[in-house]
Amino acid sequence: MDIVVLGTGDAFSARNFGSSAVVVGPGGNVLIDAPDAIMRAFAHATASSGIAVGPANIDDILLTHLHGDHANGLEAFGFMRWLEWRRTGRALPRLHTTSQVAERIWQRLAPAMDQGGTASLGDYFELRVLPKSSQANIAGLQVEHRMGRHTVPTCGFRICDGTRTLGWSGDTTWDPGHVEWLQTADFVVHETSPAPAHTPVEYLNALPAELRARMALIHMGDDFDPASTQIRLLRDGELLRI
Repeated sequence: MDIVVLGTGDAFSARNFGSSAVVVGPGGNVLIDAPDAIMRAFAHATASSGIAVGPANIDDILLTHLHGDHANGLEAFGFMRWLEWRRTGRALPRLHTTSQVAERIWQRLAPAMDQGGTASLGDYFELRVLPKSSQANIAGLQVEHRMGRHTVPTCGFRICDGTRTLGWSGDTTWDPGHVEWLQTADFVVHETSPAPAHTPVEYLNALPAELRARMALIHMGDDFDPASTQIRLLRDGELLRI
């Protein structure tokens, strides 16, 4: 399984894009979250990884939650694909998220995208609510989600291509149950930032060595000390193969 890392920063980073990635699935690319400056993030990741990623070849988006560093990029992505739909009739991208996020997403996007009240979410995205207790088949990937603990409703994912499984924590405070659920994956990408809204690295450093060896970190502030952990740190634009 190939994963193109778009961003590894936290909400306040001046150096890195917001934590996000593109999973290369058997049936197409799947974007995990949509950070600020998403077009620059796509361009940087394409140049760094050698794999072209962007609205032209992404038809599915997994959205963990509605904080700006994970959702602000939906505006540019949505408008670009809306304009393409007007020109060519190409189908709109599918936006997959939890019922909690689905209930409020248009409230979040409408002030910038409702075109004077004439447009709705369905003019930009095909909204698909993730099933609560079963897998969703997205671009040939089997996707499961679990709610995390955060200041707003959020979730993590287990994403399987039939051979390998990626665990993606999403934003979450320290939650042993979440880690237990994620660790069944072949590789785990876990966030780390200070409490109380996020997971301090000290908790992850205390995990078993076998799990830490197949884990990498994202959502790091610019002041994060690489010497504070032996867990792998992901980089913006990196190609991760698991």
